[in-house]
Amino acid sequence: MSTLLRKPQQQHIRPGVTLLHEVNADHSPLHYVGFKMIDLEPGALYDEVLGRTECCIVAVTGTITVSDHEQTFAGVGTRTSVFEKKPTDSVYISNDRSFVVTAETVARVALCYSPSSVQRPTRLIPASENSVEHRGKYNNQRLVHNILPDSDQTVNSLLVVEVITESANWSSYPPHKHDVDMLPAESLLEETYYHEIDPAQGFVFQRVYTDDRSIDETMAVEHRNVVIVPAGYHPVGVPDGYTSYYLNVMAGPKRIWKFHNDPDHEWILQR
Repeated sequence: MSTLLRKPQQQHIRPGVTLLHEVNADHSPLHYVGFKMIDLEPGALYDEVLGRTECCIVAVTGTITVSDHEQTFAGVGTRTSVFEKKPTDSVYISNDRSFVVTAETVARVALCYSPSSVQRPTRLIPASENSVEHRGKYNNQRLVHNILPDSDQTVNSLLVVEVITESANWSSYPPHKHDVDMLPAESLLEETYYHEIDPAQGFVFQRVYTDDRSIDETMAVEHRNVVIVPAGYHPVGVPDGYTSYYLNVMAGPKRIWKFHNDPDHEWILQR
């Protein structure tokens, strides 16, 4: 059984709230990244008190209200499906604060965490602020929505991005890694991948491997699975007929994304 692949938990944790995933240092190899995915019924509430962590609340689908008990943001969320291929709204909450999420509609909400010790202002990250990129060529094309890129200096540790990869394309490719604190050449960033697939009966393949193969897992990843990337290269392949979405959360000792391509496969960039 894979140590890096997580299936949905489907745990009902309070009225109208279902916990699908919870990844943290207590039961994963990660030290810098935490992740939860919750489903909410209309009117349901989820609240949390943050310790020395910051949180980016992503309205993956549906519409929510988010409050830190000082500021309240209503109507957060822009879509009913991630495959509408448009950015969504998010809310950033700093360490040592509390928050409550209330579902205005049926909603799917990602809670992205990383260590934080310097309190920052709570803020809405509207969809209009997400920079949108088209990356790659040939069968290596994907659409990127940057929610919290490393150019955004309003947070302490978190990096959050969405990626849509069309049928028969590869993503996070050529294989790249960011597991060595060796700036300016490479940064150390752990990562999680939350996957959705259209149509939902599909699957994608993701490999996570290191140069010495101390980690080397190739996984058939299904709809709503999570893949944990503590280190190593981590490409994703999408079979013909299916479209892939994933939400990435990254964090490490320094908030900068500098990656290193697998030299065996870097040649594809020169075609």
